[in-house]
Amino acid sequence: MAKASISVIQALLKTVENLEKGAAYQWGHMGSCNCGNLAQVITNRDKAEIHKSAMRSRHGDWNEQLIDYCPTSGLPIDHIIDEMVSFGFTRADLAHLEKLSDPQILRQLPANNRYLKHNHKPDVILYLKTWVKVLENELIDGISLEDVKEGKELVTV
Repeated sequence: MAKASISVIQALLKTVENLEKGAAYQWGHMGSCNCGNLAQVITNRDKAEIHKSAMRSRHGDWNEQLIDYCPTSGLPIDHIIDEMVSFGFTRADLAHLEKLSDPQILRQLPANNRYLKHNHKPDVILYLKTWVKVLENELIDGISLEDVKEGKELVTV
């Protein structure tokens, strides 16, 4: 899972905000699906540019693009994935986001609400908000009284 950091949490929260305010959502569109909406926040590219980059590179959804990812390929979609990985997300995070399938996140949901539809915007928002809570808890758990007393940096930006 992504390393718990303020910047990763902020990117997830901005993605939630955008979706709640009516950002385009279309699961079959590489720039406005689950990963596409997060990619817009991280890369400052619009949905059309992300989609075009994916279609110029290889065929397939985000999951297939992540499987075929090669950091030295020079392909436009791989540059986008590079940015997301450099930002703090793992390829597994992105694959799970596209399918709403990370077990660690799903375990935090009520038992009767763990079967999310990967192409249903409200479920995407719920998944992202739950992911934020998981990461916030990791940040809090990483703070010790000893660190506070010693004046150590408590969280990673």
